[in-house]
Amino acid sequence: METAGVRPFHRAKIAVLGLSLLAFAGCDEALTTTIAPEPQPAQPQGLSNAYQAPSPASLDLARYYESVQNNLLTRGLLRTDGGGPDTPYDADDLARNFETIAFYNEYPGQAVASGSSRTSRQLSRWSSPVRIKPEFGPSVAPEVRQQEAARIDAYANRLSRLTGHPVSTTTRNANFHVFVAGEDDTAYVQARLRQLIPGIGQAQLDLFDKLPRSFYCFVFASASNSAPQTYTRAVALIRAEHPDLVRLSCVHEEIAQGLGLPNDSPSARPSIFNDDDEFALLTSHDEKLLTILYDPRLKPGMTADEARPVVRIIARELMGQSL
Repeated sequence: METAGVRPFHRAKIAVLGLSLLAFAGCDEALTTTIAPEPQPAQPQGLSNAYQAPSPASLDLARYYESVQNNLLTRGLLRTDGGGPDTPYDADDLARNFETIAFYNEYPGQAVASGSSRTSRQLSRWSSPVRIKPEFGPSVAPEVRQQEAARIDAYANRLSRLTGHPVSTTTRNANFHVFVAGEDDTAYVQARLRQLIPGIGQAQLDLFDKLPRSFYCFVFASASNSAPQTYTRAVALIRAEHPDLVRLSCVHEEIAQGLGLPNDSPSARPSIFNDDDEFALLTSHDEKLLTILYDPRLKPGMTADEARPVVRIIARELMGQSL
């Protein structure tokens, strides 16, 4: 992760928050408790996200992001082809990239970092079904809401097929909330988070306010004391002002990272887990990373050293290479 202003395009990495894993802006309060969350109503009482036209400031931000996307496309970036003959990789590449992306977190204790420390961690993923609910701020137009809900649903189905783990969209009792919201929607999003997560602290709520415009989207996940490497809840934010491709790119990366791939690697190619913006959408390489992550031969809590020989076997199987 880079500080604001370093790059024009920034999809923030995952932060893990919980009673035993505290991260993101050095917060001293946990995102969740060990108490199971109560089912939430489809529409929170007294809180409306009825459409309100975006403000001039939001429209200006949308024009800025459109120019950024156009610049990247002109440079041949934000590819949507998933990789090809110009991006070869083998089983060793896949295993090495998986270790870097799944077992390391460059910024374990803060949301914005100016350094680039690498901290090893244990394998983390979900054990319960992932139930994703798209959430929309009032400034998001009805046609955009419909489009993004359909995209998220299709992507959830794809992720479920790749991982063999239940991933789906839902209208109630969700544990992974994906907010598509604009500059004008901060108060709504924060109020909604207070309803979803009654114990949320102000430090976490502040993450959703006054983001630098170089931050396009982010995700955070939480675990509990009893199973600190098993995610139980996640929240992602995607700016509504993005043009279609960048918005979809954020959907792809943030949900995939929220499943347990928190890091980026400059050597990962073709991949969205790379800060070079070459690829906008999940690639063939990234599909295999997710398949490895949820392979039953790996277990939450494994260290990189413990998992390495197993990962090598799985990678060779996926690439059709002899063991």
